[in-house]
Amino acid sequence: MGKLNVLAITACISGVAHTYMAAERLEKLASQENWQIKVETQGALGIENPFTDEEIKAADVVIIISNTNVKKQERYEGCRRLKMDISQFLIRPEAITTNLKKVLNAPKGTCLQVV
Repeated sequence: MGKLNVLAITACISGVAHTYMAAERLEKLASQENWQIKVETQGALGIENPFTDEEIKAADVVIIISNTNVKKQERYEGCRRLKMDISQFLIRPEAITTNLKKVLNAPKGTCLQVV
């Protein structure tokens, strides 16, 4: 398998600190794991760095890191998805890597909640 193509969305209730901290942590993790990643933040400034339909279609997996409702979630229904609470992700980012392998072997449209 080539480089993993990952899309990620980060969103927190206040829309400030955790949203951007999680985005940074995901980009660092992607660099360590050799993933290609694009992160969409849904914060106080609205949706920043939004995904195109082509990017969503090409994604191997969509990671949703949030503790609030993510806008336009229906865009990802046909994708393999991992969801994790933003506070838990900031404490245990390695849980994403472990569970990513599981969801990649699942059918498209699968959503795995990481606890």
